[in-house]
Amino acid sequence: MKILFATSNTNKAKEISEMLPESFELITLKDINLNEEIPETSNTIEGNARQKANYIKDNFKIDCFADDTGLEVAALNNEPGVKSARYAGDHRSDQDNMNLLLNRLENKGRNARFKTVIALYINQTYHEFEGIVEGQITLKKTGENGFGYDPIFEPENCGKTFAEMDINEKNKYSHRARAFSKMLSFLNREFKK
Repeated sequence: MKILFATSNTNKAKEISEMLPESFELITLKDINLNEEIPETSNTIEGNARQKANYIKDNFKIDCFADDTGLEVAALNNEPGVKSARYAGDHRSDQDNMNLLLNRLENKGRNARFKTVIALYINQTYHEFEGIVEGQITLKKTGENGFGYDPIFEPENCGKTFAEMDINEKNKYSHRARAFSKMLSFLNREFKK
């Protein structure tokens, strides 16, 4: 089964590809020659995921799924949240985002969580799947792998950041993997009927 992941983020696509059974073929926006960014103007993570899936449904008429992820830090009233990718500005710099977050967290609690919502549009209906991982923001960046806030986020009871893990280890803990696992279970149930 071929399914479109509405992303141009190669890191996200690689994480998801590692989890896909052989019966699925993942394609991305690059494969349908969509090079512009899909708008993300909602004020919720759920809204952005659905907005991206809607865009593909309306413009390409194909089944797809889209995700949006936010890092929610309790001491900052759940910032950066839906603005995680653009926390330090529209230029979307991972380094600037992390630096700003670390500065704002000086002398504050470091409890945080990553939340991913996947919006799946298939057979003319919508389904949503949520994945959450609790953890904390570290005092400094550690590790070379991953992307986004991975060098400063340590999942609960883990002892290292996402950026210190290889992709398979990260997928054991990650918010995106948890949401995607729920979606895969749904697809396996629905298409084995």
